[in-house]
Amino acid sequence: MVIKLRFSKYSSFLAVLAGLLFTANFALADVDFVQVPSEVMKREVPASVTMPRNYASTKTRLPVVYLLHGAGDDERGWGLNTPVQEMADKYGVIIVTPSVGLSWYFDSPVDSSSQFETFVSKELVKYVDSHYRSLPKREGRALAGLSMGGHGAMFLGLRHKDIFSAAVPISGGVDVCGSHPLVGPFSERWGIKQYLGPIEMYPERWRELSVINQVDRLKSGELAISIDCGTGDFFIEVNRQLHAKLTEKGISHEYVEFPGGHSWEYWRLALPRQMEFLNHHFQNLAATQKLGKSK
Repeated sequence: MVIKLRFSKYSSFLAVLAGLLFTANFALADVDFVQVPSEVMKREVPASVTMPRNYASTKTRLPVVYLLHGAGDDERGWGLNTPVQEMADKYGVIIVTPSVGLSWYFDSPVDSSSQFETFVSKELVKYVDSHYRSLPKREGRALAGLSMGGHGAMFLGLRHKDIFSAAVPISGGVDVCGSHPLVGPFSERWGIKQYLGPIEMYPERWRELSVINQVDRLKSGELAISIDCGTGDFFIEVNRQLHAKLTEKGISHEYVEFPGGHSWEYWRLALPRQMEFLNHHFQNLAATQKLGKSK
């Protein structure tokens, strides 16, 4: 069933007002906008670091969620469009978003100035652990992201299980070799070939670096995974394929679909439910560790 909605001038005004309120809230949030030095890229990379409002008064070390942005966005997008501060407050976590351009979180073999696999998994983690009261071990680090960032969350999680303990792709482009009838081949979109070279010239490189093929290196229990995608999203089929492959391999994970497309309306609702997943993940690991220490 298709439901058509008519939007009045009044409802459009409310949508604009809601956007302004999100922006105002982010401006007043406990956020550091930092420039993170990258030795591998010989430059500084902007990032946002959102802390719980009680960060200054608490003495404990906090888990960190590396919340990755999508294509065409930057380090401010998540905070301006979703309740990032509310999530940091509710769950007592630090939330970090680096600005990576259209890199797709690859170490580009084509562009030496775009080495974001190394940057996020090593340089950014090192910076956060040395500048903030973070929990400096894999059990205290998780990845989440939308679209390109959903790809990044799974890609980095699969390749750096010693650094991160969980990966949450939301509307993720988890197969860069895929396609959609309305979008066309993903290899021709979003600047991916700028960083990997044309797929016609480097087909093995593209296949190797696609998340759905990276799953072959994963064993059940090595990484906590939760996949979230809208039924009207152009990435829905590749997410279903990833879910099917994980299921076939017997790899424990969570998978949900809800009505919605590739939009902030969907991601604004997805972030709280996936932060709840990550909160349970962090709590379970903490309980397990305490149990181990008591023996």
